[in-house]
Order: sequence, then structure tokens, then C-alpha cells
Amino acid sequence: MKFTSFALVFILCWCYLMEGAGVKASGINQQPSPNIPTVTGTPSGPIGKAVLDQDEINVRSGPGTDVFPRIGVLVPGQEVPVLGRSKGGDWLQIYYAGVPGNVGWVYHAYIVLPQGTNLPIVEPPSTPTPRVTPTIDATLAAQFIVDVPPTRLPTFTPPSKLILPTFEPEPAVGGVANVPMGLPIAILLLLGVLGGLFSWIRGG
Repeated sequence: MKFTSFALVFILCWCYLMEGAGVKASGINQQPSPNIPTVTGTPSGPIGKAVLDQDEINVRSGPGTDVFPRIGVLVPGQEVPVLGRSKGGDWLQIYYAGVPGNVGWVYHAYIVLPQGTNLPIVEPPSTPTPRVTPTIDATLAAQFIVDVPPTRLPTFTPPSKLILPTFEPEPAVGGVANVPMGLPIAILLLLGVLGGLFSWIRGG
């Protein structure tokens, strides 16, 4: 009787332990596995090397300097995969991580390619839309335009004709012609000198 009771307790304990271990194992098996990111490899292509005689080489968004902006630089001696070339062969498309599409364009003279490299022709991206130039509202600008009347130039008025007065000689008074006033004084002075000289001679 005692053995039977002991065996029953032992069986119950064993079932309890096995049930707990099963739940634990089931919980472990049901844990979700984390998403493992996939690693994308670098595009295959011939490896080009930046020339050494330039401080830095501009990487642009397209094959041209006028409309395509600079998106990065290459340092001297940097190696990059070359994906293709422009139609004329003046520009090379390279793999350049971190920019839209992970591609950029470099002028061909700045990249040294392995001898005998044959690159496919790559269509360039569309020309970026130019920035909108702000226009001036003509109505608003007209409010700040002040019409300055032109200054009237002075006009030249010729002077009136100069009229020189003329004097008619005065007629003689009492039939005697006009005698300068200094002549009688000179005559009287001469007579006085002669009279004084005559008186001095007589007194001597």
C-alpha cells in the first residue's frame, strides 16, 4: 500500500515536470526570428583609379559641368568601379555610394582604366529642372518709379541793338566860335608874367 502511494506521487511529479519542460521548449521554439538584412554587393565592373595630379576630382550627377551639380569628390588614387561611359566617351559613370542611384559621373581624363577596357554606353540622366528665377511684379515696381520731369535748358536771348548817342556841336554865341575855357586863363597868366617882368626891368 505504501509503495503504491509513493509510485502514484512520483508519477504525478514526473508528469508535472515534463509538462513544464514542454511549455518552455514550445515557448523557445515559437520565438520570432529577427530579420537579417541582406548585404548588396558592389556592382561589378572594371576598377578605375583617380589620377594623382589633382587635389580632388569632382563627381557630378550627370555628364556635364553646366547643368549637372557636383555630388561628391574623389581623392587622388581612389579606386572606384566604372560602370559605363557617355556616348562621346568624355564622361565615365562610376559607382558612388550614398547618392541617389549610387552612381556618379567623372570626366574621363581624371580616371585611369586598365588597358583594353571596353565600357558600355550609358544613357545620361535627364537634365535637372533649372531653378525658378524670381520675377518682379511690374505693378508693384511701378509704385517706386518716380517720373522726374526733364530740366528745361536755358534759352539764349540776343541783346537789343546798342545805340550810340551822337552829339551835335553847339552853335557859336554872339557870332563867336566856341573858345576853350583854358585859353583865356593861359593868356591872362602870360600877360601877368610879362607885366611882372617889365616892372622888374624898369625898377632895375
